[in-house]
Amino acid sequence: MNKTYKISFGIILILIIGLTWLESNEAEPVNWNPSFTSSDKIPLGAFVFFENIHRSFPSEIRTNKIPPYEYLNAQPDDGVYFFLNDGVQFDENELHDLLNWVDSGNTLFISAYRFGERLEDTLNIVLASYISDDDFTSRPGFNFTDPKLKLKDDLIFDQDLPAVFFTEIDSSQHLALGTSNFDDEAKVNFIKIKFGKGEIYLHTSPQALSNYFLLKDNNYQYAEGLLAYLNNETFIWDEYYKAGKSFFTSPLYILLNKRSLKWAYYITIIAAIAFILFEGKRKQRAIPIVKPLTNKSLEYIETISQLYIDEGKFHELGEKKIMLFMEYIRDNYKLNPEQIDERFYVDLASKSDNSLEFTKEIFERIFKFQERENNSKQDFVSLSKAINSFKATHGK
Repeated sequence: MNKTYKISFGIILILIIGLTWLESNEAEPVNWNPSFTSSDKIPLGAFVFFENIHRSFPSEIRTNKIPPYEYLNAQPDDGVYFFLNDGVQFDENELHDLLNWVDSGNTLFISAYRFGERLEDTLNIVLASYISDDDFTSRPGFNFTDPKLKLKDDLIFDQDLPAVFFTEIDSSQHLALGTSNFDDEAKVNFIKIKFGKGEIYLHTSPQALSNYFLLKDNNYQYAEGLLAYLNNETFIWDEYYKAGKSFFTSPLYILLNKRSLKWAYYITIIAAIAFILFEGKRKQRAIPIVKPLTNKSLEYIETISQLYIDEGKFHELGEKKIMLFMEYIRDNYKLNPEQIDERFYVDLASKSDNSLEFTKEIFERIFKFQERENNSKQDFVSLSKAINSFKATHGK
């Protein structure tokens, strides 16, 4: 490496290290991705709410990480099945099993922005989103309709997130339990539906159960109000329908999750690329062109044939010709020339497109040639022309 390359490489390396150091010392931006997993402590995780469940439900709490369809078909517990996510989408069989489980006297609670077309159609509900006409914000205030739970002031979520509410509910079957309030206008966001012997609770504001909301002021009262509607029985917490992961399959998670390890990993990759760019071309050698070996089989055969002709061994040369012809019959027509009879002649003539008379004539020539040991050059040439003529007729 000459002096110019060394200076250029040093400058680039210093710039990379400087930029990496500046980036690694920047404050991490707040992660507003929806997660709603019980172990996530990011703003839209559900760690605080899950801990609150433990205080409100002293009975058994079960975390279910498998699809509801599998759980409900494997002797499920009776109690409350709780779904918290930005959305759920049950397939037809899964929804059927879930509603049958509710019909037998259990409780289904879903807090999500969307519930899936099948469930919405089954329960005859319609959803919509609210955005302010003035400043295009959607910061709802949450409250309850029950006088015993109704809060003195609405609990405001001070970040712009989806503000979903029910636009159409059946008042004869649906009971409004809570509201999202926008610009002094109340929209229903929490309903109860009687379903067979059980109950279904639908809540359209999962952000109200997030860490960010519950840790602010007295907002924990809202979570307590929601849980007040549920009986003190087995609580099944769904950990399958989650936007965030509760486990990590990538082996790089440990490296990329820690800022210092992450940037050390990036520096290593960048340095390796720089090394390849500066050193690879200099040390790469031209790959020599190796010509493949030529096939000399034809020349060999011609040489051997000429030796037989020079020695006058036309009988031996004819035997070689006959042997190759028999192999040709085996390979191309799938016939056994060791069993020559009338059927053999008919099959060979049919498959080779030669006449039966010509086919028999070829073999008569072969038999006569084999009987004589002192065949002349003319005998060999005549036999060769006949065999070549027989083979040339095929396919014409």
